[in-house]
Amino acid sequence: MNPFTRFPRVLLCALLLSAAPLVQAADANVDAITQAVARPDVLRGQFTQEKQVSGFKNPLHSQGQFVVARQHGVIWTTLKPFPSEVVVTADRILSRQRDGSTRVELDARQQPAMRSVNAIMFALMSGDVQALSSQFNVQASREGQGWRLKLTPKSAMLAKAFESLTLQGDRYVRQVEIVEANKDRTQIQFSALSEAPASLSADEARRFD
Repeated sequence: MNPFTRFPRVLLCALLLSAAPLVQAADANVDAITQAVARPDVLRGQFTQEKQVSGFKNPLHSQGQFVVARQHGVIWTTLKPFPSEVVVTADRILSRQRDGSTRVELDARQQPAMRSVNAIMFALMSGDVQALSSQFNVQASREGQGWRLKLTPKSAMLAKAFESLTLQGDRYVRQVEIVEANKDRTQIQFSALSEAPASLSADEARRFD
């Protein structure tokens, strides 16, 4: 199974660090975008998610909280309807269940072919706009005081998972919509975003281990 389809919420969370008043026009160069991106060392917040799965009448709802640490990765914690946690670093993806059990979903150290997948994920997490533009076609526009960014995949690997990613926000991403290749559609709203404290707590650092 394509790993991108297994962890779409983590990827969306990673895109938070691409937030800022990005560009004046769709053809702005990557260097200008990179200079505009807000890249705090640590960003925390809450999320609510609605996913419409093809063939199902009612959407699936979930909510929780996240930590994005530029030097470490992402902790994505779902609180409702079922507690769980996914931790993404440059080398691996871990999942923790409500009973405390931990499972390695991807380990680039044992599966070298997966390193390229993790590298793309980590580029998204760290706000590496240059790397992002190498993987996605980018369309950007202003909307009042905010902006809208639409990404469509360049590579066949990404195209197997995503049809498009659309982000809207101001200094940060406030809303994300992902359309998967199978037409499943996910919308995520981000709130209570904070850059303080600027370093990880002892508990947060432990969860990356």
